Amino acid sequence: MECETLIVQADGPVGQITLNRPQRLNALSHTALTDLADAARWCDEQRDLRVVIITGAGRAFSAGFDLNDFSQPNENYSTRDVADAGRLMAEAITNMNALTIAAIHGHCVGGGVVLAASCDLRLASESATFSIPEVDLGIPLAWGGIPRLVREIGPAATKELVLTCRPFGPGEAKSLGFLNQIVSDDELMSSAQSLAHSLAQKPLYALRSTKQQVNAVTEEMVGTGRSAADADALVFATHDAESRAASAKYLASKHK
Repeated sequence: MECETLIVQADGPVGQITLNRPQRLNALSHTALTDLADAARWCDEQRDLRVVIITGAGRAFSAGFDLNDFSQPNENYSTRDVADAGRLMAEAITNMNALTIAAIHGHCVGGGVVLAASCDLRLASESATFSIPEVDLGIPLAWGGIPRLVREIGPAATKELVLTCRPFGPGEAKSLGFLNQIVSDDELMSSAQSLAHSLAQKPLYALRSTKQQVNAVTEEMVGTGRSAADADALVFATHDAESRAASAKYLASKHK
């Protein structure tokens, strides 16, 4: 599959989706979100594909949503379209037929955390850093991020990390249940590949049935589909210029 913001590969039962905007620390623009949803659907069409690794090119997994798409008007899509694209992306990744493994390195910020939470399993390098800065920027964590975090780490930890916006490391993320493994920086991709190939050797029906059953149970518990896209769009469209300036300043600092 060829697209503007990703590298998508499938080699027999194991595939890989690589966010490919390293100059922007793989910030999730409207195009990137749409490409991710399309890539998920493409993977579903590959009959032999059982496991897909999702990672980022360059220095980061993802710096989160691309604030340029919210601060600069675009004649091709509205603010609501951008907000809703994130929800559709997260749902497409969550509902993929294949098992998904997030291989996280460098910055994993905001929407990048939501993308990782949409995957079935998560590995991170020792030097990875996590943060959810949306509240400090005057915007809510969107794209179904709150219920996904509640599902993975519980309500108390979700409230603390989302409300305080403080950074946290892979050790804390694993202790909270967000990560399955922490590996050395130079072993991240080899560990992800090893896990993917190990899983791909297992019976297909058992893999997909287990994923579907777990997802069905957690959906009943926390309802990841409860995304307030309209409210998100309203906030993005109306928050004041000072908040926009702070958002732009924050994004610029992340891209240094």
